[in-house]
Amino acid sequence: MAHLRVCVLGATGTIGRATVSALVQRGHEVVAFVRERSPVDPSPVWALEAAGASTRRVEVSDPASLARDGFAGERFDAVVSCMASRTGAPVDAWAIDHRAHLLALEAARRAGVGHFVLLSAICVQKPRLAFQHAKLAFEAALIGSGLRYSIVRPTAFFKSLSGQIERVREGRPFLLFGDGTLTACKPISDDDLAEYIADCLNDATRWNRILPIGGPGDAITPRQQGEALFALLERPAKFRSVPVALLGLVAAALGAAGRIVPSLADKAELARIGRYYATESMLVLDPRTGRYDADATPSSGSETLFAHYRSVLDGRATSERGDHAVF
Repeated sequence: MAHLRVCVLGATGTIGRATVSALVQRGHEVVAFVRERSPVDPSPVWALEAAGASTRRVEVSDPASLARDGFAGERFDAVVSCMASRTGAPVDAWAIDHRAHLLALEAARRAGVGHFVLLSAICVQKPRLAFQHAKLAFEAALIGSGLRYSIVRPTAFFKSLSGQIERVREGRPFLLFGDGTLTACKPISDDDLAEYIADCLNDATRWNRILPIGGPGDAITPRQQGEALFALLERPAKFRSVPVALLGLVAAALGAAGRIVPSLADKAELARIGRYYATESMLVLDPRTGRYDADATPSSGSETLFAHYRSVLDGRATSERGDHAVF
């Protein structure tokens, strides 16, 4: 395995930290670009340094800072980006998912970087939201850049599917959109995804490709997630259904109000995001049939969502949900 000098963007997030650790474990020299302004909680930066990476304070939206404080005229073999907008709101999405990535790509080219690994999202297959269009626009720029690329499109994250653990533990019902079988996914853990991303650097079968990837096992529906939680708690399953149409009405109302009160426009987009995830599966989309295909969705790793639920319930793990909270 070739040992490389790798720059990591978005390194302080949960997947970013796991990816840094996976890269270091493979013998790569890792330099993490972190926000120039000190975060409120410095522990993610400390965790990167404890894992064996060096850190540099860089403002990714400033090309001068990328060149001066980040790449600094030094040689890097690869860039791995786990960077993403926090909320998916249009301004944030185009600023981070697109423009900041374009700036990083140009800085990487000037630094002689040969390989750019991008963490994208499987939902861009059916783009209806601002952040999806922003991600696709950068994907196209990366593909056309002349650099070797690996575009990783993961399915659902564990943290996105762990928001109801506490409400179920407290005896409340598990909330479902519709009957809970409208969608399915093959969730992948941070560690398994990090291993997959890190291996893109030396696995030639992952070069110059778009790579959908899910976790191990069969695709699971929201209803199955709820049933598993109740079974782990040894309680009878209780569900409450939320009509999908309600999300559409909320999004439409906020969208109309957002034309008068601009601050409501972002809330309308968040409602549209919620409706999207309530009605679209996070699986490979067959372009011929327009249907999602669990069998065509590749799997990687060994950690399962239900094992994660068990670890959280036992106190052996936590779920850093952040902006991935749905309920």
